[in-house]
Amino acid sequence: MMTRISIDGQKFLINGVPLHQGRTYKGKSVEGLLFNCRMVQAIFDDENPETVENWAYPDTGEWDPERNVNEFIAAMPDYLAHGCTAVTVNLQGGMPITKTERDQPWVNSAIDPDGELKPVHMDRLQRLLEAADELGMIVIVGFYYFGQDKFMVSEEAVRRGTRNASRWLLDTGLENILVEINNESDVPVYVHDILKPPRVHELIELSRKEERDGRRLIVSTSFTGGSFHGSIAKGIPTEAALEVSDYALVHTNRHDTQGTRQVVQGVRQMAAYKARPMPVVINEDSISVENLFAAVEEYAPWGYYDQGDNNYRDGFQSPPVNWRINTPEKKRFFDGVAEITGCGR
Repeated sequence: MMTRISIDGQKFLINGVPLHQGRTYKGKSVEGLLFNCRMVQAIFDDENPETVENWAYPDTGEWDPERNVNEFIAAMPDYLAHGCTAVTVNLQGGMPITKTERDQPWVNSAIDPDGELKPVHMDRLQRLLEAADELGMIVIVGFYYFGQDKFMVSEEAVRRGTRNASRWLLDTGLENILVEINNESDVPVYVHDILKPPRVHELIELSRKEERDGRRLIVSTSFTGGSFHGSIAKGIPTEAALEVSDYALVHTNRHDTQGTRQVVQGVRQMAAYKARPMPVVINEDSISVENLFAAVEEYAPWGYYDQGDNNYRDGFQSPPVNWRINTPEKKRFFDGVAEITGCGR
């Protein structure tokens, strides 16, 4: 083990040292900010034989989950060299562009319907986490994703999956991990009530209760930032979720620079935040890199989200993914983070 993430107030530390220690950008401190990129399909696979052809690599005509994770791991050093210290990886992936209907008929989950973990998927995650640990990178591990949670047979299966995933992460002995219970808990399509805003704090608490040798995980869950509700106030963490979270997770998709600032400000106006200030992390936005700079003005790290379109040229979310920094959009983000953090200079 080489990399240990911890929190001191609003700052993230690696091995006891604040990220980007002493760094300012245009008069704003960036010390302790966890710049990140949404790479949720890094351990992707599809168990549905009727949809797996959607993800075929153009050069082979076949989908290959091992190629996917190996190419991702090979690209990670380049991300870090630009100052992007964290990636988000999900056990149930994310919504790709696809030729099929958008109700997610594919089966992309490292958690089976009863809440047990699938060894092949978790082996890929183990290799990814170990590679990140050696580099000094952090992995935000998301458990559940809307559209895939429907395959869970019951609320108890969701709880079991949360316990099992938390125990598995602790058993690795690695400490370069943050947990995101589910992606955008306030999107109104989750099947199980325990994954929705009124109750998702129960799963945050469940994960935090798991311990190994006095050590527990650093846990939160994400909210949309209001983009699905027309109201920022409805899209930031609930007081109950924030009270039991170690850090605040919000998305700022569909917002301009002003909206991005308002989402961060909204979190900091909450009673639970005022009682216990914590890092506010944006781990999904868009390719609109101007929002990155707006987030920095509010002392919040920003997460790049690039949908792509299944062509192995662009994007990070639609398999087959080309994990290299190979497009102007990707380059703008990584160059922006390098400018802010002073990496490579």
